Amino acid sequence: MGKFEDSMTRLEEIVNQMESGDLPLEDTLRLFKEGMRLSEYCSGALTEAQRKVEVLIKKGDGTYEKEPLDQDEQEEQSVPSDPEPQ
Repeated sequence: MGKFEDSMTRLEEIVNQMESGDLPLEDTLRLFKEGMRLSEYCSGALTEAQRKVEVLIKKGDGTYEKEPLDQDEQEEQSVPSDPEPQ
């Protein structure tokens, strides 16, 4: 498994342990801190993956335009690409 998947698995384990309510306060705090670090890592990894995913849009003149997957960023970061080879 990759680091992201491992982190998500560990985060799920931590949530399950904390939800059980059977842990001493010290262990709960330790797990909470670990969970927050894992959550921040996973959030960053997902943000980076989203930046890498782009959608190609075919324009009326036959050229393609790359647009970010995130609709809010489309207007800011649209970059025209070369037309399809003929």
